Amino acid sequence: MCGIVGAVSERDVQGILLEGLRRLEYRGYDSAGMAVRQADGSINRAREVGKVAALAEYVDAHPCSGPLGIAHTRWATHGEPSQLNAHPHMSGDHLAIVHNGIIENYQQLRESLMAEGYQFTSQTDTEVVAHLIEKEYRIAGSLLAAVRAAITQLRGAYALAVVHANEPDHLVVCREGSPLVIGVGIGETFIASDQLALLPVTDRFMFLEEGDLADIRRDGVTIWDRQGAQIERTVTRFEHGVDASDKGEYRHFMLKEIHEQPRVIKATMEGRITDTRVLEQALGTDAGQLLENVRHVQIIACGTSYHAGMVARYWIEELAGIPCSVEVASEYRYRKHVIQPDTLFLCISQSGETADTLAALRQAKQAGFRAALAICNVPGSSLVRESDLVIMTHAGPEIGVASTKAFTTQLVALLLFTLALARKNGLSESDESDIVTALHKLPGQVEDALALDGKIAELSKAFMDKNHSLFLGRGALFPVALEGALKLKEISYIHAEAYPAGELKHGPLALVDSEMPVVTVAPNNELLEKLKSNLEEVRARGGELFVFADGGAELKEQDGIHVMQIPEVHPVTAPIVYTLPLQLLSYHVAVLKGTDVDQPRNLAKSVTVE
Repeated sequence: MCGIVGAVSERDVQGILLEGLRRLEYRGYDSAGMAVRQADGSINRAREVGKVAALAEYVDAHPCSGPLGIAHTRWATHGEPSQLNAHPHMSGDHLAIVHNGIIENYQQLRESLMAEGYQFTSQTDTEVVAHLIEKEYRIAGSLLAAVRAAITQLRGAYALAVVHANEPDHLVVCREGSPLVIGVGIGETFIASDQLALLPVTDRFMFLEEGDLADIRRDGVTIWDRQGAQIERTVTRFEHGVDASDKGEYRHFMLKEIHEQPRVIKATMEGRITDTRVLEQALGTDAGQLLENVRHVQIIACGTSYHAGMVARYWIEELAGIPCSVEVASEYRYRKHVIQPDTLFLCISQSGETADTLAALRQAKQAGFRAALAICNVPGSSLVRESDLVIMTHAGPEIGVASTKAFTTQLVALLLFTLALARKNGLSESDESDIVTALHKLPGQVEDALALDGKIAELSKAFMDKNHSLFLGRGALFPVALEGALKLKEISYIHAEAYPAGELKHGPLALVDSEMPVVTVAPNNELLEKLKSNLEEVRARGGELFVFADGGAELKEQDGIHVMQIPEVHPVTAPIVYTLPLQLLSYHVAVLKGTDVDQPRNLAKSVTVE
């Protein structure tokens, strides 16, 4: 959630830094600060707890003027929100640093630096990096060489930007697991964790790759890769010129938001995983302590978020080996509960203001749960403020009433949580690494699923004159079927139900005929053969099947069976990828039927009443 902005220019950069921070406010934060190298050779630092507005008010009265500076908004991971823990951090009065991410080995580094006489004023892992770079600066006499030496000693995910009072013409940056972009101006250069922060000053950007180290000057940028080779990164122009309130090239917000999913899924993972593992501290300051000895998870949510919780139950019980219950918030709050010892209360909400979910959280805080964890898309919302731990999704503003990107980013956040919890309960390093590798592949696989848009649009014509539909799935794909049915109901007004495929013969099979299209999600997993038997039951009753399956499922297109091939994916991440074609199917059916896709009748985006 943290945000970085930096600039080296001939003009005063205070206003540039402040505006950049304002544009990063959507990510969520608890404090803000900046450090500027002034004309007299000193570094002037300003830090305030709370909103960027508080920092702006302070620097209006106490200017941070100069042509070189860095700025930051912080979401606490190490140490509580406070002025002392806010960024930038300094070593002495001459070196300042801002940092996104988690330094996993900070405690060992801290102890070593303290033994050498370094004094710490904060609880953060970032101050460790500041002192480490300062130590290396004493040896090397160069900021670039000092940063290069220091990062070889760091373990974790990070983006760093560093300035030194003795080197007034440049700043040094690097990235490993957290995003960083360089903005190219005329006689000035900028850096940020998100290009949106820099749009007022440039529309030309270079994106640093994993392991890159860069020297940022007014008149140019020099970049080295992980192996130390000097390289060039392509300068690209920001063409879109749209924000969340503009549909851009898309006909509807919903379609735009469906196609944003590769980017927002990647954003939700960035800074929270390495190549092989989840960074536990990225889940919150006290995550390690609060996840220790959790013996049961109680998930509470409504609507689409409830379906995300249902998927998570399969993950938690399979990977962490502990029981998980999932309940609709409006039901949970009006019944008596038996709370198991060491139960973690997990609530999910896109808006963070869902009335029933909030009421359930407030009830839970009085009931003796171990802790309350929120997964949410809106920083500063009531749910975020009132929970012990928070995992923010980075879906960005979602305008369409029918949730799409918020759902898939919730699933990603839930999987990160599950892996952190599972590690506490014996998940092996190799199994965690296998799933994290699958997560790294996820944005590309989602892109592949979106490439089926044209074929799905053609398929959707079969639903135009239908009044009912049935969705089937097994295992963790059953909640995905529920979500697919909900989307079709919400925006096309076609009555749709979802069932576990094994339940067909226990009642729903009576509804199947040629007027009831049956949609099935069928990844190649251990339940596939049983699912094929369920599909035969549908065909025997004259039902028309629409099957989304990967190539390994060996399902053939034939009369009455339409097969859409989905990219082969890891079984754990399959629920995320298989959500995309169902979203597209619902969208195209709604367009054909002429409904109001973005604002379906009778529905609201955020349900703030019971």
